[in-house]
Amino acid sequence: MPTAIVTGQPVPGSSLENDLRSLGFDVRMATDAAEAETLLAAVPADRRVALVDARFVGHLHALRLGLTDPRFELAAVPGAVTAQPAARPALTRALARETSAGGGTAVAVDSVADRIVTALDADGSTVHRPELGSLVAAVPADPQARNEARQAVAAVDDEAVRLRSAVKSRDGFFTTFFISPYSRYIARWCARRGLTPNQVTTASLLTALIAAGCAATGTRGGFIAAGVLLIASFVLDCTDGQLARYALKYSTLGAWLDATFDRAKEYAYYAGLALGAARGGDDVWALALGAMVLQTCRHVVDFSFNEANHDATANTSPTAALSGKLDSVGWTVWVRRMIVLPIGERWALIAVLTAATTPRITFYVLLVGCAFAATYTTAGRVLRSVTRKAERTDRAARALADLADNGPVAAFVVRLTRVRPGAPILVALGGVTVLAVNLFVGEPVVGAAVYAAASGWALCRPLKGALDWLVPPLFRAAEYGTVLVLASKAGVNGALPAAFGLVAAVAYHHYDTVYRIRGDAGAPPAWLVRAIGGQEGRTLLVTLLAALLTASQFKVALTALAVAVALVVLVESIRFWVSSGAPAVHDEGETA
Repeated sequence: MPTAIVTGQPVPGSSLENDLRSLGFDVRMATDAAEAETLLAAVPADRRVALVDARFVGHLHALRLGLTDPRFELAAVPGAVTAQPAARPALTRALARETSAGGGTAVAVDSVADRIVTALDADGSTVHRPELGSLVAAVPADPQARNEARQAVAAVDDEAVRLRSAVKSRDGFFTTFFISPYSRYIARWCARRGLTPNQVTTASLLTALIAAGCAATGTRGGFIAAGVLLIASFVLDCTDGQLARYALKYSTLGAWLDATFDRAKEYAYYAGLALGAARGGDDVWALALGAMVLQTCRHVVDFSFNEANHDATANTSPTAALSGKLDSVGWTVWVRRMIVLPIGERWALIAVLTAATTPRITFYVLLVGCAFAATYTTAGRVLRSVTRKAERTDRAARALADLADNGPVAAFVVRLTRVRPGAPILVALGGVTVLAVNLFVGEPVVGAAVYAAASGWALCRPLKGALDWLVPPLFRAAEYGTVLVLASKAGVNGALPAAFGLVAAVAYHHYDTVYRIRGDAGAPPAWLVRAIGGQEGRTLLVTLLAALLTASQFKVALTALAVAVALVVLVESIRFWVSSGAPAVHDEGETA
């Protein structure tokens, strides 16, 4: 149980002790900083501890935001500061200095908690200060100020603010106007019954899998049920995040589950549609795989661009300025959010088309919509990149190299040739072009060999060029596209479903890499990349299998490769994300 040390003389009529106990704190009283230091030393080192001024006046949710958010080691609101176990030494040192200084008379503020926060800032510690908005958190200096603060508390509905803050500030049109108005109440219902975000996330996954099963029946009733259940799954998908924000129940495992389950749900539904179409005599596996490839490449464009620019210096451009101006005009914000086809709009589109049309039409419309959205977003990011004067950091270059997912074949080529060409994006583009041409009109193995060499040469220099963030998306398109083309050319039943499974397994590995990087944990271990061959190794292997085996044997080989890759990456991924060393990913996922 966390401990709250209330400093100063108790204030008659104050609800502070009860509020802290309702948040799960064991409350102890200290008359001054010296007694607070003694009490702090007595608290077990593995517990969260908070220092709160006895004169504090504010909303319960202000205390909840400031003292219970598990994502931050140090956090504070006016009159209160908290430290998780990892940050306890910093808090202890700051309090010790406060005590030795005799109460900190040289500091302008006279709340012990606020003086501690000032000392932590001076030490260079990162103290999170939540946005309180209309919520009140204050340490009144006299009775009149206390009465005014209490009136301010009474004037604001704490629960209404808490419900509003449960919803993401930047969601898509469909989510904002058709889901969040009621899903936030579902989140509150779940919180009051002790349900966790991870349980809701799992329920969303199961609902989507049932939807995929309904689509796989190939009947009109099955398609209608699938569309309804897909929307229900999305409602639960929104609810899990809103529950996490409402109850402040964030976790590393939850961030990973939410991110990976979103992809698993969508791609399982694609497979269900393809199975349902096959039952009706229509083979749309190529379309299903194409949709998965396009959607995954879109995400890689987003990830690469953001990683390349999130810590760049002089990170401005005329294009970004124009975007900011457009965001100041209300209707343009919603139009721009809708045309990028975020998950809410995309799933609504898929659900309606599934219920009303056929899987083939569903995939045609989805591919056209996603292609337009990909063109729009990529073009905008290219324009920003060529017009801004940003200097990218070594960390950004390392992240892009990790996202590229090069393996032992590329490394061997670099050691063997010692070629160090410039312009990584041009080298990568050249390799992808040679591969694409040979897939259709030449020798795929030759194209894959040239591509593997180009993959190594493209990463010989740090990816700090204006457009070098496009290297990972190009590599994803090359690898996934190779599997799609060769499976389609095999012309045997089962080849495309096997290819779908292989791309899904590899895509999972790439998403896993993204979330490790976002959590500042770096790329997956080198042994894992070597074990599954790297993106260029897998591309070369698939072309060799297609050239050396019969169509039926190629199908079996793709299936075996899909199973092997899936087993290796899943075991390592699960081991990492459930370990104590996994990073706390502060991520809201794809805009809903």
